[in-house]
Amino acid sequence: MKPTVKPAARKSPAVRFRAEIEQAVADGFACEDMRLRLTLGDASLLKRDPSLAVSEISFADGSMRFLGVRIEEGGVERSELIRS
Repeated sequence: MKPTVKPAARKSPAVRFRAEIEQAVADGFACEDMRLRLTLGDASLLKRDPSLAVSEISFADGSMRFLGVRIEEGGVERSELIRS
């Protein structure tokens, strides 16, 4: 019997993008000048992430924000942080 090989664990969107947002802020970018373009899967994972504090994710005025960065859901093959 062959041993099963598990795929490498992928970082959660919260962990991945927290680090990217923090680095962008350290580089001088304002949260208002960035946006997260997320796959539908990553957006769903972010919404359901039990490790997030209430202050880290918000749903107001018809948009979702993570750490103050506006989120655009869907329409992409790979999630990314856009710095403007």
